[in-house]
Amino acid sequence: MLESLRNKNILVVVAHPDDELLGLGATMYQLNKDYSCKTRVVILGEGITSRANVRDPEKWDKELKIHRENIRNAQKAIGFGSVGIYDFPDNRFDTVSLLDIIKVIEKEKEEFGAQVIFTHHGGDVNVDHQRTFEAVVTATRPMKDEQVKTVITFETPSGTEWRASTDPRHFTPNMYVSVSEEAINAKISGMECYEFEKRDYPHPRSPEALRIQAQRWGVVVGQHYAEAFAIVRTIS
Repeated sequence: MLESLRNKNILVVVAHPDDELLGLGATMYQLNKDYSCKTRVVILGEGITSRANVRDPEKWDKELKIHRENIRNAQKAIGFGSVGIYDFPDNRFDTVSLLDIIKVIEKEKEEFGAQVIFTHHGGDVNVDHQRTFEAVVTATRPMKDEQVKTVITFETPSGTEWRASTDPRHFTPNMYVSVSEEAINAKISGMECYEFEKRDYPHPRSPEALRIQAQRWGVVVGQHYAEAFAIVRTIS
């Protein structure tokens, strides 16, 4: 599958800082290193103010600055080419007009010349992930002149697997990328850059859990390590 993405302009659209690592950190590492892809990550939300009862970004100014530094350090660990950082309210995307989010994605994909977009699974328990998915699907409607030919979703540990067991919108992958141990180590190193997001085992975002998850998907497809995805649409 990665061979079909060689030399492509790949846009990764996520809700929060760290989602780009959790969803496809190892795959992105290999796309950049081995497949000559041009990658850009778009982070829509500021990712931290929901930890207070009332949103007041000024009170979180110090943490928000650290968060942005963490993004740059994670970028170095994975090697993606560029990043666009926005400040939609953390875990409050449902209070923002969907059109406002769509406009950002349309601007980003046009300026970058995106051919492929990776984004969140639409059934995640996190409302920001849901809205991001909806905005991407709307912004890439397959009309005649649409340049994005492929839309792929990923799981986000602690956002995807916590969906209620009775909910029909579970993540069902149909694409698996075999990744190297080097790529998994880069993903874990990148995740450890996020001071406010990393967690200890057995949390799904811990280093041990991320490695176990990669082993789990690897076992599913007869590989040592893998990341799992769902192809929403691809047009050849």
